Amino acid sequence: MLAALPGFVFAAAAPRRAAALDPDGAFRQVGDLVVYLVVIPAAVVRGHPPEHRGEGLHGGAPEGRYVHHLLVALFDAATGARITVAGVTAVVHGLRHTPEDRIGLEPMTVGGAQAYGGFATLPARDYYRIEVEVLRPGGAPVRAVFPHRHFQP
Repeated sequence: MLAALPGFVFAAAAPRRAAALDPDGAFRQVGDLVVYLVVIPAAVVRGHPPEHRGEGLHGGAPEGRYVHHLLVALFDAATGARITVAGVTAVVHGLRHTPEDRIGLEPMTVGGAQAYGGFATLPARDYYRIEVEVLRPGGAPVRAVFPHRHFQP
């Protein structure tokens, strides 16, 4: 999976330059937090060698045509420091996809840096709203909302 994500790792390593690097809006600043979201087809994860796909990664990529891996990176907006201790949940809403799916994202390492990830089923030809909920110890919950269009045949 690491080889499939060079742009994500690069962009996630430089949150201050994110606006220039991310014209499609794969990041949000909410309060003192910068949240990045990448949605990757699970077939990409399954197609990589075992050392890249991480057989233990969230129990392995589930089978299914519309399974995707959600990958989130968190940073402190003021310092750019990576946030490595947080509870992270993705809530997936689809225009035609009901009810919502709540997916607990697990800590994982991408390119030597911590992120959070989990698998979601995103049926084809739908518009999605993916809410990333972050709860840091001693902090108030933060919610970043991302649109996602999915037109896989």
